Formats: sequence, structure tokens, C-alpha cells
Amino acid sequence: MGRRAIALTTERRYWRAGFQHIAGVDEAGCGSLAGPVVAAAVILPVEGGVKGAVDSKLLSAARREEIAEAIYESAVAVGVGAASAREVERLNVRRASGLAMERALKRLPFTPDTVLVDGRPQPCLGDHLAIIKGDRKCHSIACAGIVAKVVRDRLMGRLAGVYPGYGWEHNAGYGTRDHRDGLDRLGPTPHHRRTFLGVQYEFDF
Repeated sequence: MGRRAIALTTERRYWRAGFQHIAGVDEAGCGSLAGPVVAAAVILPVEGGVKGAVDSKLLSAARREEIAEAIYESAVAVGVGAASAREVERLNVRRASGLAMERALKRLPFTPDTVLVDGRPQPCLGDHLAIIKGDRKCHSIACAGIVAKVVRDRLMGRLAGVYPGYGWEHNAGYGTRDHRDGLDRLGPTPHHRRTFLGVQYEFDF
């Protein structure tokens, strides 16, 4: 039996107030040692929830793929943006997350009436409501988190074919044992975040 989807409580408050296009925004990859931060913005139709939409971390990879497909089928609009590993280094991960979110919102075909964001406020986004643990409280944010995670996992799987030996197809660039073993054997790649790895690795890029 699947998990019950997060209620549309927050969205309904805005819908009743006359806001029609509500964008939920979330990211994936903040804590990864390699790869970009990926963000998604999802606008659902009024009263248009997605079955099984919960915090992406509570779902198996296969279930995330299924729900992401349902989100794309039912959403009014979906936008995806990213910030590269180099941007994470240059800006710090929090600001890079905000940049990825900003890019995701810009990929929407129109400007939403309001924006709901997981976590703390992001000054670069303008007016929005930041919800701590929003991916567990807000349906549209949970949908955005699922899309962001699925897109990022697919990207890291493709990069694993270019840079084998780090297990990115399984760990998505996070600091698992197989990833760190790969770093010890092979050293870092251009997709690793140097500020996350520390001084024990030599970079030649």
C-alpha cells in the first residue's frame, strides 16, 4: 500500500484567497559531494493533487519515477533549473540552491501568482513563502522535490557512464562508502565540489 499524499492544505488557503497558479519549489543535491544542485517548480491545477506525493526521501527510486511521471501529466506547468558544482563552490550551497530555484521558476511558461519554497527564505526569489520542512507539509513542494530528485538522479546516472568508478548511478554523488573509495582510487573529477571534499585530494582542473 502506498503512502498517503500530503494534503493540499496550504494550496487551498491560497486558492480560496484568489491565487490560481501556485508554484511549489524544492531542490535536490545540496549535500552531495559531486554534481549540480537541481531545483524544480511545479504548478498544479486547482484541487489537482497527485496521488502518492510525499517527501521524495521517503520513496524508492522506482516509486519516485512513477510519481514524477504523474506530476508531469497532471501539472499545469513544470520548470527545472540547476546550479553547477563550480557555482556551488563560488556562491556557497545555499545561494547556489537559490540560483537553481530562480532558474526553475524562469523555466515556467508564465509567472506564478505565488511561490512556496522548501526551507528558509531565498532573497533572490522575490516574494515567496518559505516553509521549513515544506517537502513534508506542502503538496506542491513535495511534487517539486520529487521532480528535482528524479531529474538529478538521471543526470548523475549519465555522468556515471562518463566517470565510472564512483558509483554515481547508485549514490547520486553523495558521500557513500563506494563514492569515497572511488575518490581514493581515482581522485576527483571536474564535477566534484572542491569545497566539500577538503584538502586531502589534489585537483588539477
